[in-house]
Order: sequence, then structure tokens, then C-alpha cells
Amino acid sequence: MTDHSPPPDAHDRAAGGAVGADTHRAMVESAPVPVFAVDTRREVSLVNAAARALFPSLAAGAPLAGAVPRWLADADARRSPGRSVAARGRVGDGAFTARATPLPGGHTAWWLSDVTRRETARRSLRSAEEHTAFLVRTSARLQSSLNPRRCAVVTAELAAGELADAAVVVLPPRRHRLPLIRVAAGRPPEEELLTAAPDKVPGLAEALVDFPPGPSRRADPDRLPEWLPPAGFGRPGAVLVVPLPGSGTPAGALVLLRRAARDFDGEEDTFARLFAARAGAALSAAALYEEQVTTVGVLQRELLPPDLPRLEYAQLAGVYRPAQSAQRVGGDFYDVRPATGPGQETGIVLGDVTGKGPEAAVLTGRIRHTLAALRLVEADHGRLLDLLNSALLGRTGNRFATLVLASVEAGGGSGEGGNGGEDSAKDAVTGPGEGPGTGVTVRLTSAGHPPPLIVRDGGEVETAATHGTLVGVLPKVSATTYTTVLRPGETCLLYSDGVTEARGGPRGDELFGEERLADALASCTGMPAEAVVERVLMLTSEWLAGQEHGDRDGREDRDDIAMVAITAPHRAPLRTMGTPDPERYLS
Repeated sequence: MTDHSPPPDAHDRAAGGAVGADTHRAMVESAPVPVFAVDTRREVSLVNAAARALFPSLAAGAPLAGAVPRWLADADARRSPGRSVAARGRVGDGAFTARATPLPGGHTAWWLSDVTRRETARRSLRSAEEHTAFLVRTSARLQSSLNPRRCAVVTAELAAGELADAAVVVLPPRRHRLPLIRVAAGRPPEEELLTAAPDKVPGLAEALVDFPPGPSRRADPDRLPEWLPPAGFGRPGAVLVVPLPGSGTPAGALVLLRRAARDFDGEEDTFARLFAARAGAALSAAALYEEQVTTVGVLQRELLPPDLPRLEYAQLAGVYRPAQSAQRVGGDFYDVRPATGPGQETGIVLGDVTGKGPEAAVLTGRIRHTLAALRLVEADHGRLLDLLNSALLGRTGNRFATLVLASVEAGGGSGEGGNGGEDSAKDAVTGPGEGPGTGVTVRLTSAGHPPPLIVRDGGEVETAATHGTLVGVLPKVSATTYTTVLRPGETCLLYSDGVTEARGGPRGDELFGEERLADALASCTGMPAEAVVERVLMLTSEWLAGQEHGDRDGREDRDDIAMVAITAPHRAPLRTMGTPDPERYLS
């Protein structure tokens, strides 16, 4: 607002005596702002119309005290002759500034300016800055957690500390029960799951179902149900129900409680809705995240390698570690289908799908389930691979898989051979046997995958003579099958290239390689299957030296690691060992 001050040279003219009393009177009377003059006895000597309108008791010859507000009379009492004085105070509902300037003869003129609008604007700006800072803090605290319960508690705590004396966050009903978080300012939160009807609070039922959200509702404190306020809060003086809008659906409702019997005004309502918009978005995001985590958890449990069965005639041990520690599934996989009857084989598959992460994991799940179904009607490895290949062609995009099949049965009975593998198989087979301690017959078929390694009783490490083409690329898969017998204490290791291609070592860029893997296995002669995979995993991890499977300097050459060891035991496995903990295979 325009500050009508006296002319800058008024004091100079007065001091010089160039202006007479009539001129001063005319100047005061014509001023557009309230102006009055007082003499040395602090009695009013001049008053203009604007001053009389502002102070009806102000009249010439009357004492100043009692005719003007105390702040103005005190300012006049403090002034010194010949010096300007400034003061600020309220007159009725308005805010004014007053400035005194000396006049000839010891008189003083008081000039008043209405600064109500300026003060209102300043208060509004300060309030807006405080509100903005609070909303920034709100967003920061709410975004720091993706836990729905924690978000609801933080929402109630923030609202109780800033918007009202207490706040209640009401979440959408769960199985006809109402989740509540109550917070009184300065007190810990109260959480409860109630069997209560939200329509007992005006506007609450609508806030929990309507989207887009409706306006805030003021509720009668006398009709408020006893279960709503925090314990010991007493009857509130004012209640405001504010919807918490989520992403396409209500995230809940915020009930603000005030002790004083003063309704929430329009500005408070607007601010509460701004807060509710941020809180609702955070609650919705947290609920969505929780739902996604639950869904992903269900899918992960289905895609993770299974618990390995206990066989009477062989030891099985497996390990799986994804390339990225944040993901529990990836492109490497293994699966085991135990024999369902006498004379049948236990089927094992270990493979590697191109790519990493969830997309690769989806394909691994498809391969595992397809093979599980095909094994019910087909035992021949070559025909199994052809059927699997036909099922995957045209459905995997640009992805493909490599894998190795293993069929395990008790004793040294002969199995299938193929494409040069048959003679080797016959040489390895020395005669039938049954039960633990007599050996295990293993049929192995590789489809583009690193061939398994076999650790003999004397410490020799052999490479299974099997090879083949990728799955999911060509119209037909070509593969050879190798059959061998594991004598007691001998192990066959199926592994993914994440082991041999683990990049690390002293320089950090050297591959672990097949030679180091063979040396590691040679030191595992006679070990149980579980000890073999743990030994190889330990050496691989040491080679990586804490890197994520070969990632160094930001290179994206990481790979998953998967292994399955098949060992012919020296004797029957101990019954007291129990089922292995599946979490140990997720290191």
C-alpha cells in the first residue's frame, strides 16, 4: 500500500521558520492519510478529517492519552524534542505505522499509514513458506519408507503435530475390519483393527470408497463414536474428515481432531487437502509396492531351484547364486524330478538362458515346467530335447538356452548311448547293482552347454563326452548322450559357465577357467556332494573377491552361477541328517 509520508523537506522548512501556522494547518488538513499534531504539553493541536475518522475522540485541545491507542500514546511520550519517532500497532482490525516529525514551536506531527494489506500479505507469504517447508518434510519422510503401515503411522504423526491436536488415519476395510492409526500430538501411535462401521463418522465412509475424492467434511464432535479419538484425548471441539486419494483408488481417510471449539477454516481445509494428497500418494505407492513384492515373492518361490530330494542310492547337492544380489532369480537354473517308482530314473536338468534378470527367469520357468511334463511321457534325452525345442521355437523372442540333462539310477546297469557315446558307456558299465555303495549309473546329454566333469576315485577329472546344439534356435536339436557309472565316492558335477567365466583373480580381469575348476574338483576326491559344491563355490567367490560375478569397473559381464553334484555314496545316507535347508543354496 502507498506510504503517504510528509514531504521530505517539511522538517527543513519548519526548522527555518519559512512556513507559518496557517500553512501547517492547511498541510495537515489536506493530507490523504491520518495526521494530527500535539504540542509540548502533549495535547492535540491539529487533527485532519482522516485522523478524526480513525480516532473519534481525537480533538484539538484534548490530551493525546486516552484518545489514541496506548501504543501510540506511549510512543509520543518517549519522543525527544526535535527528533523523529516511529511506532507500529493495531487500530481495530487494521495494522498501522506512525511516524512523528517536528514542527515549529515544539509541536510534533504524527503521520499514520494503514499497512494492513501489507501485513496480511507478509503473514500469508510467511505462512505459505512454512506450509511449503512442512510439505517438503512430509514428502521426504513419507518417501523414505515403502511399508504401508509405516507410511500410515508417519501420516498420523505429521498431521497430529502440524494440522491438529490429534489425527486418525483410517485405511480401507480389510475383511470387514477397519484398520486405524491414532496419534495425539506428542504421544506414541495407537494401532487397532476394529469391527466398526465407518458410516458412524460423517464423511468417513464416502472418503474410503469415492474416487475421485469428494470434499472434506466437518463432523459434529458430539456424534463422534468413542472408538475414533486416541485414548485419553477426550471429546474434541472440532472434527475434519479429509480423503486420502490414492492412485486410481482411495488410499484411506484422515480425521483431524482439535480440542478447541473452533472449526477448521478454509485455509486450514486447503492445507489439509494438500497434505492428504501427498500422504495418499505415498500410501498408495507403498500398498502397490507391497502387492508387487508379494506377487514377485510367489513367482520367485516358483522359479527358484527346488529342494533337492534325498535318494537312497545317490547324494545330490546344488547351489545357485544370481549375478545380481538384489535378485533371487536369474538366467541359470536347475531342476530335479525324482523317480516315481522302481526301475525309473531321477531326472536332473541344469541350464543357462541368455540374458539376466526377470526376463531370463521367466524362460527358465517355462523350460523347467515343460521338461517336467515331457519326462512323464518320454525318457530318451534326444527326443526330450526335440520336443522341448519345438515347444520353445518362436516363443522366446531372441532368447535361447543351453542345458545338460542327467538321468540317474542305482547300480551299474547299462543305459542309452548315442553318436559315439554308446561305446564309452558300455566300457564304463561293469554290471548291475542295487542300493547304496554299489555305484550309480548316469546318462548325460549336453545341448550347447559345458559338458559335466567327473571326479574319479583316484583323483582324475574327466570331461563327459557329450555335446549338442542350442535349444530354441534351430528347427532340430542335435546332441550326443554319454553314459557312465560313478563308483562309491565318485562325483559328477553339472555346472553353468558362470563358474568358469567368473572374472577376477589378482588382476581382476582373468577368467576362473576350466583348468582351475578341474584342479578344484581334483581336491574334492571322496567328498560328499554337498562338500563338493561348497568347495567350488568358495573358490569361485574368492576368485571374484567380492565382485558380482565378474563385474569390475562397471562392465556388464556378470553371470549367474549354478551347480549340481551327483555323488555315489560309500554307504546309505544317514537318516538323522534331515532335509537340507533350502536357504543354503541361495548364497
